[in-house]
Amino acid sequence: MKDYIDFGSKKIEFHLEFNNRKSLGITVTPALEVLVKAPIETPIEKIKEKLQKKGPWILKQLSFFLSFHPKTPTRKFVSGETHLYLGRQYRLKIIHDESKTVQDYLKINRQFIEVYVSDKSKVEIMVKNWYLAKAKERFHQLAKPLFEQFVSKYNLTDANYQLVIREMPTRWGSCTPKGKIILNPELIKAPKGCIEYVIIHELCHLVHHDHTQKFIDLQTKEMPDWEKWKTKLEKLLA
Repeated sequence: MKDYIDFGSKKIEFHLEFNNRKSLGITVTPALEVLVKAPIETPIEKIKEKLQKKGPWILKQLSFFLSFHPKTPTRKFVSGETHLYLGRQYRLKIIHDESKTVQDYLKINRQFIEVYVSDKSKVEIMVKNWYLAKAKERFHQLAKPLFEQFVSKYNLTDANYQLVIREMPTRWGSCTPKGKIILNPELIKAPKGCIEYVIIHELCHLVHHDHTQKFIDLQTKEMPDWEKWKTKLEKLLA
């Protein structure tokens, strides 16, 4: 069942499940869900009282996971529209050539992402394909040496490097226990430091699977200024 509590000016919604357990447990997921598991016949008042006490922690966890949620607004892919690449803003310039004397292509310069097309309906797919190609190239350049560094430093002999680029509506990245790094192609729009932050965050999960203090300490050890890049990522792709 679903319910909520009012915590200050915030409303915290939660999903409640009763089962044969001895204590009440609260979990915040990367998908920004608050899951509550309670012993059978636990009064709802007692559950909400516990949620009130845990309110600051819940909001902190929600804020933490929110940084991994892409929030780039929908684009129309028309001339003059701004698009990000590695943290810099470029204006989209569409050069429409109906004569088809020039093959469709895309190039980037100091100020513009220029798209030369015979059919304007192709612009969106051309830009997205260009971003995807750049993401595959750049992410691999950044991820592989960081992965090898982690494997060597923390003796992760079971981990095998594999990079996957996948659109994820609610995540910037993830990492499997075996070392497969999954990154959202939208990250290519952020600065290098933001991309490295997400990669390092995911690699830290090879050592500590949960977001415990040990995990935070490890992340800080590997990237002392990670909070700066986390904040920049939150503000930039919004």
